[in-house]
Parts: sequence; C-alpha cells; structure tokens
Amino acid sequence: MAYNNIQTESKDNILYITINRPKQLNALNRETIGELSQAFKDGEANNDIQVIILTGSGEKAFVAGADIKEFANYSVEEGKSLSADGHKKLFDLVESLRKPVIAAVNGFALGGGLELAMSCHIRVASENAKMGLPEVSLGVIPGYGGTQRLAQLVGKGKAIEMVATAVMINAEDAHHWGLVNHVTFQSELLEKCEEIAKAIKKNSPKAIGNAIKAINAGFDEGKNGFEEEINQFGNSFGTADFKEGTSAFLEKRKPNFKGE
Repeated sequence: MAYNNIQTESKDNILYITINRPKQLNALNRETIGELSQAFKDGEANNDIQVIILTGSGEKAFVAGADIKEFANYSVEEGKSLSADGHKKLFDLVESLRKPVIAAVNGFALGGGLELAMSCHIRVASENAKMGLPEVSLGVIPGYGGTQRLAQLVGKGKAIEMVATAVMINAEDAHHWGLVNHVTFQSELLEKCEEIAKAIKKNSPKAIGNAIKAINAGFDEGKNGFEEEINQFGNSFGTADFKEGTSAFLEKRKPNFKGE
C-alpha cells in the first residue's frame, strides 16, 4: 500500500514503520494516524512478521507532537471525538497488538509522540532524546492515553509532575524513571532495537502474544490480570508452538516455532 506520511519495510521477519514528515518534525495529523493504523493492522495480519519497529525519519524527532493547527478551533464535542477516535484507531490498537512493537525514540517525543511511544511494548531511546507532555501549556491535557500510560510506567507522582510542569526530560532521566527500557547512541539506535527483536524472534510468537494479552489485562480496569494469565497459560497448551517447544526441549534441539 502506498502512503503519504509513513514508510514501511519488511526484513528478516521485522516490519519497520517510519513516520516520514521531517519538515513537521513527524507531527501526527489525522492522515498520519490513519496510515499508521493500517500499517500496524497489516503487520499484525502478516504471518511473516514477528516484531514491529517504529521510528521517525531524520535525527531531530521521533514525533514532536500532534498537528495543533488541525484542532485549534474544535468544540468540546469535537475534542472528545478526536481523542476517542485516536485511542481506538491507533494508540489502543498498538498496545493490544499480539506482536511486540519496539519504539526507536530518536530526538523529540512530545505530546502525542510520547503517547505513541508509550503505547508500544518496548522503548529504546537515543541519547539525544527529549520526552515530555507539554499539553497543559496549550490549555489542554494529553488526550491519547498519556495521563494513564505515563502513570503506569513512572508512577502517579512523577506523572503529575511531568504533566503539570510540561517540562521535557532527557533520555537518562527517562531511563531512570522507567519510561524507556534502554538508552543508546543515536547511530546505534536501530541496531539496539534489532538486537532485542532478534532475541524475541527465537521464541514462540503464539506464547508472546498470549503473554502480552495477560500483561495488558493487569492494567485494564475491569479485568483481572491473574485470571487472564490463567486463561492464556491454559490456552498455550492447545497450540502447535507448545508442542514444538516441549518436544524440542526433550529432544535437546532448537525449536522451530510457526506461530500456530
């Protein structure tokens, strides 16, 4: 599929998605959100893809926020619709994917950009990364899951501090707070993401998907994470991957998982 604002490439069972609006510092507009949604859905449906790596083009920004001019004159109801549509179309979609998504955070990840990174399962930041949720400086609040996912990752106090001050934090502070998994040189950012992806690809895609679903349930109001773990643990016994994994272990060989 041809896209206007993103680029996709598949290699070694990895789908690379690059937000490509460098003049706008890869800011998210409605069209870009729609294209990202489709790319993630296609990656999920493609049996050859085991891991997805998301990044922004250029060295300045992962995503420097939402495209403010699109919603500067919105009404209350239009604002609610914008947020709800974004949650459903992209941010919740990414979080609930059964294939691991790694965010390669290069440069600025602000507002909707940080919210997008937080919806990914794993975050790796370049040493020059700057992260923040500056929405209150515009008289609005994070609307794509930022108030919830940030608190889950760094705790309530740190989340309120980041949102209320609207300050940017550097990559080292983000790592210290638990907002990102790893920090690396910008020249080695994708290499580090690929190293993680390589480790993931050795394991059962089916089991990884089940594990992501169970982990997410623990943060989903109204769901019992322990019950979901029991269900997904049991479901694993009915998969071809389980039979292959246990057989390989008993036969002292490497498993050949099919994701079935």
